[in-house]
Parts: sequence; structure tokens; C-alpha cells
Amino acid sequence: MCMPTDNLLRDAGAHFNWEYIVSIALLLAPAVVPGVLFIYSFIKEPRQFRNALFLFAALAWSSVLLVLRFNNYILGLILVALVLLTPFLTIIFLLVNTVVVVKNNGFSLTSMLPFLMAGFLILLIASPAIVNYLDPDTHRIVVVLLGLFMLEGLWFSFTFVALLFYSWIYRILPRRRTYDYIIIHGAGLNGPRPTPLLAGRIDKALELWNKQHQHGKFVVSGGQGADEVVSEAQAMRDYLLEKDVPLDAILMEDKSTTTWENLKYSIGIINNDRTASANTTSVNASSSSGSSATSTTATECTTAVVTSDFHVFRCAEYAHNLGLKADGIGSHTKGWYWPTAFIREFIAITKAHLWPYLVFASIYILINVLDYIFFFLGTL
Repeated sequence: MCMPTDNLLRDAGAHFNWEYIVSIALLLAPAVVPGVLFIYSFIKEPRQFRNALFLFAALAWSSVLLVLRFNNYILGLILVALVLLTPFLTIIFLLVNTVVVVKNNGFSLTSMLPFLMAGFLILLIASPAIVNYLDPDTHRIVVVLLGLFMLEGLWFSFTFVALLFYSWIYRILPRRRTYDYIIIHGAGLNGPRPTPLLAGRIDKALELWNKQHQHGKFVVSGGQGADEVVSEAQAMRDYLLEKDVPLDAILMEDKSTTTWENLKYSIGIINNDRTASANTTSVNASSSSGSSATSTTATECTTAVVTSDFHVFRCAEYAHNLGLKADGIGSHTKGWYWPTAFIREFIAITKAHLWPYLVFASIYILINVLDYIFFFLGTL
């Protein structure tokens, strides 16, 4: 005889503490959900900004759970100390780094990025105290704006740390492919010669090319700036020729002025080269056997994008958006320049992912407008 469903549920409730199970599920969800999303998204495509957010959210909440699970006061104190001290240590580091960068690179807006970042953190930390000090009735607009700044600032800080961590992971992922094309992204020049930064990128590409027994072709990508005597592509080509690279192994893309254009125009150069190679093969095959060859496009061949290590993830994400199956390969950057370069990279990536800021701002403003309306109606 079958037991009624309500009896089964009642018996199950006798053996399980459902409130406890639900509370554990709610506690684990902030770590498990982004963790599962990260695994799925990473397997599908590792070159996506959202991977950084999923991974860091999962790790951050897992750290909290670790402290709660072992009820360890020492771990708890360490976690609290990290949360409290890291912003202040970061500010000190950024201010010192500003002095070093200005000393080496001279005064410019780019050189001042660490200083501006430090100022942002100082204002973010001070904002709660300022809001608490101000009278919300007489300084309502200022309080609302500071509240919006804190909300957006927290998201900005979270995504910055998340991308910093994930971009490092992406750079150290093993690369076991043999590449048909190696795209080298341009940088500044010293006269007709590559700067040390650009020379480092070219040397890294050469290292990769030699490692795969000189298979594939280089695509040197970079136009001519207003203050440059030659295009970056020409300077890179000359550098490679000095290293005994055959001329027919070098393709030039000398029109681009941005990272996006570097990749977009390089895809066109690769497509043209694939078509030309296929046509040559077809002529040779037709003369011997009457058969013809078909060409492949840039999206079908294996490609490496070589740039500075701080620039790798943005190049890889752009390549994904353009449909190019490319791995990002990074050359070494001097430690003193790394913070400035990464801040600039993060700002560029943020500009491409502005929608969360717009959503947060819209919700926040809507809540405050409704609050003001209800407050005003309540005074009538």
C-alpha cells in the first residue's frame, strides 16, 4: 500500500531540519552560483570580462565562508585587516609610484594616473564620513550624489581587483598551439626605431616564432602617429629583418591607430594573405592535376596576438568580439610602469562595459526620486 504524499513529506521533515538546509543553501549560493557561472563561461570562452567578475565574486565569498566554517578568530582578524588596510596601503603605493613614473617618463596625464587613482580611493573612503557629517535635509543633493559616487565607486573597485586577478590568470594559461600568424601590436617609437616597450613585444614574438620552428608569418600592426617619422609597422618590419626574418614572413598593417583597429585591419591583411596563398596553390595544383584549392579566413586559422603583458586581456577580448580565434601572449613590462599601464587598460575596458554603471545609477536615482516624492506627499 502506497503511503500518501503528505505523510512522506511529514516523515522527511522529521528527519531533516529544513530551516537549517535552507539557511545553508542561502549562505553557499553567493559562492556557488558565480562559481558555476564562471566554470561554464570560462569553458565556453575564456576571453570575456564577465569571467573576472564571476571568479572574484566566488573567491571573495568563499573566503568569508572559510572564516565562518572554522570559526577561527585569527582568520577573521586577517580578513578584516586585509579589507581595512589594503585601501590605505594601495593609496601609499600609488602615490609613491606616481613619483617614480613622473621621474622616468616625465609629467603627463598618463603618468598621473596612479595619483588620480589614489585621489579616487581617498574620496571613496572619506565619503561615508562626509555623508554622516552633512545634514540630509539642507544638503540633500550633495548627499545623494555622494551616495551615488560610493555605489559606483564600490563597483569600480570590485571590477578593478577582479580584472587585475583574472588578467594575471589568463596570461599564465598554457599555450600549446602552433600559430599560423603572429600579430604584433605597435607602441611608440624613438625616431625610426622601436622603443624598449615595443622591442620587448617584437622579441617575444620572435621567441614564439623560433619556438615553433619558424612556422607562420608575422603581422606587424601599427600606423604612423603625428610625432612619428615612420609607421610603427615599418619600424617593426625593419627590426625583424635585422633579426634575419625573411621578408616574405612579414605582413604589414600600417593604417591602425587604436587597439581595435590593430586587430580589425590585421584580420583583413590575414584574409588577403590566405586568399593569395590559396590562389597560388590553386594555380600550381591546376597545372599539375587539374584540381583547385580553397582558402581559409583569419577566423579559421590559429593566431597569436603579442603585446605587453598589461595589454593582453583587452586584446584577447577585442579579438573575441571580432570573431578572431587568437591567444594573447604578453611581453614583460617594467614593474614601475605596470600600475600606470594597467589603470589605463582598466579604464579602456570599463568604457566598453558601462551598462552596469548606468543600471546602478538609474535604480539609485529612481529610489531617491520616489523617496523624495513620498516625503513631499507626507508633508502635505
